[in-house]
Amino acid sequence: MDALLNISNLKFNAIDFSNIDESQYLEALKKAIKISEDNLEAYKKSNENTFESVIEGLDALSEKVDYISSIFYSMYSAHATETLRSQSQEFSKELTAFNNKVSLDERVFERIKNLHADKENQNLSSEQSRVLEKYYSDLVRNGALLEGDDKDKLKDLNTKLSELSLKFSDNVLQSTNDLFLHVKNKDQLNGLPEYLIEAASKKAVDEKKEGFVFTLDYPVFIPFMKMCKNRELRKEFYEVWGQRGRTEKYNNKENIIHEIKLRDERSKLLGFDNHVHFTLEKRMAKDEKTVLDFIENLYSRAFEKGKKEFNEIASMAKEDGINDFSPWDMSYYSEKLKEKVLSFNDEILKPYFPVHQAMNGIFGVAEKLFNLEFKENTDLPKYHEEVKVYEVYEVYEESKYLGLFYVDLYPRETKKPGAWMTNLFDQGLFEGEVRRPHVAIVCNFTKPTEKTPSLLTLNEVLTLFHEFGHALHGLLSKCKYRAVSGTSVYWDFVELPSQIMENWVKEKECLDLFAANYETGEKIPEDILSKIKESNKFLEGLATLRQLNFAYLDIKYHTLSKEKLDSLDPEKFEKEISERFSFYDDKNTSNIMSYSFGHLFAGGYSSGYYSYKWAELLEADAFNEFLKAGIFNKEKAKSFKENILEKGDSEDPLILFKKFKGALPDPNALFERAGL
Repeated sequence: MDALLNISNLKFNAIDFSNIDESQYLEALKKAIKISEDNLEAYKKSNENTFESVIEGLDALSEKVDYISSIFYSMYSAHATETLRSQSQEFSKELTAFNNKVSLDERVFERIKNLHADKENQNLSSEQSRVLEKYYSDLVRNGALLEGDDKDKLKDLNTKLSELSLKFSDNVLQSTNDLFLHVKNKDQLNGLPEYLIEAASKKAVDEKKEGFVFTLDYPVFIPFMKMCKNRELRKEFYEVWGQRGRTEKYNNKENIIHEIKLRDERSKLLGFDNHVHFTLEKRMAKDEKTVLDFIENLYSRAFEKGKKEFNEIASMAKEDGINDFSPWDMSYYSEKLKEKVLSFNDEILKPYFPVHQAMNGIFGVAEKLFNLEFKENTDLPKYHEEVKVYEVYEVYEESKYLGLFYVDLYPRETKKPGAWMTNLFDQGLFEGEVRRPHVAIVCNFTKPTEKTPSLLTLNEVLTLFHEFGHALHGLLSKCKYRAVSGTSVYWDFVELPSQIMENWVKEKECLDLFAANYETGEKIPEDILSKIKESNKFLEGLATLRQLNFAYLDIKYHTLSKEKLDSLDPEKFEKEISERFSFYDDKNTSNIMSYSFGHLFAGGYSSGYYSYKWAELLEADAFNEFLKAGIFNKEKAKSFKENILEKGDSEDPLILFKKFKGALPDPNALFERAGL
């Protein structure tokens, strides 16, 4: 249990995964809470009114709780074993109760309020002022001004919401693991690459089934839908995919309804009209009108382009005798259109992107931009054998240690779908020292087989660079306080460092660093390189409409009246909202996203899914600065590092962006790049 209660004595205080007993997470948390509660009582007795005593003292009292919970929730997403999952509900309940105890304590708020009132006399640094404002406003938003029974109501709401989030996520994971497509006859698999068939054959052996078993892992489902010639199989697999979070045993319908109702109730209790108003108070967009205007502006630009693209794809299907074009045809004929228009497809490019070369690519870009060096450490403990650990250094005249970087790339039954970056250990003040971070990127890429290495699609390479951008935001942080360090920024700003990194993948100067055929060493041909750049505009109308659909659905869910919430049917509601974003003749054929939409119901993006497009506007404009100066221009990279990546939330994000660019964001950069 010591490995959970105390930071280790290993090199760089690396988490001692080899000595963590998974069965002890809950017991360790309870011990840490007891220690923190004793610290809290001592904290409340102090009358000292300094930043160090009030804010740093508040941070310090719960450090053990923070340490354990950070590891637990990182593992809950990346390696949720049955032992860990069995503790999740009680763990969440204990942690929420403790957080409520601190945030709703009248004496804690009194001390912060007194310091806030005296801030002009405190000689605070700009970062300290930002941290103080954050603590004060967060406590108000978390119910510090509530009285009597209302505080108890808020505690109950917070506990229930935390439990629902975990339950939603667990239902998606468990249903995904339970579901699969079983095919007995190989003749039905025409069009599929051999590596996919080989993996499905191996999975069938593992499951003691005849033939082939295709799982719902992204590296299986996506290429299957793009390349399988058998339309009936595509339809069957599409419908299996749509059952995530909707099976009889693992169904999220009631979780969705309950979660939206509780969010609405909590927001009104805190004095907000609804959950959207509560959320946007702490976003760059600030209010619902701004978000809806943003969505409508993009919608008006993307609709006609998306409609034209849809008709082009449907026309290709019609050439094959398909007159009832359906969602299970979209990926297959989109890929055929890409071959026709751009002269390449995922399979053509994959030999140039073996995963080890793609990793060299992100390291090479980081070196050229920010003078970073990544050294693999094979001695430090890992939470799974497939994980790799790197020491990260900034190298100028001498090397300066920046942090530890964990890389976890392949699917497994204990890992949730998708890709993300997580903080195992935040940068900032901890146990009296400003410490460096430990961050991880977690993906679900195609596993290597006995015959071929792990070969990535272009989209998977973009995903790798995207998550690496988040990792850089964490690793390069130079804040003093964890509350504002790294990725602890407004959620419509947090995607800027990640999404901007994707741009390098489509530039020849970057691809030349790492993209080469794993068998011949040949670089990507020049004609294909130019097509990769052109792919920025390919089907961008449809892609934009899809993202806007999700963003609009998110806002509409969280602005429902009480009457409509009482009669909410998520499936019916999503279909009604999504109709204006769809061009299918039969609007009932699409899968329902809500039941597995972890961003909204388990991932913290509720009332904030618009952030992806918002940040895309920021990064398109920011990358234009690199295009003008040179994509590896050291001065431009230095400015981006010093004004964006190092600053965290220590200043307002719009101010940081203006410091980097010298001007406000220009939305035309996004419109032009996307052909909108």
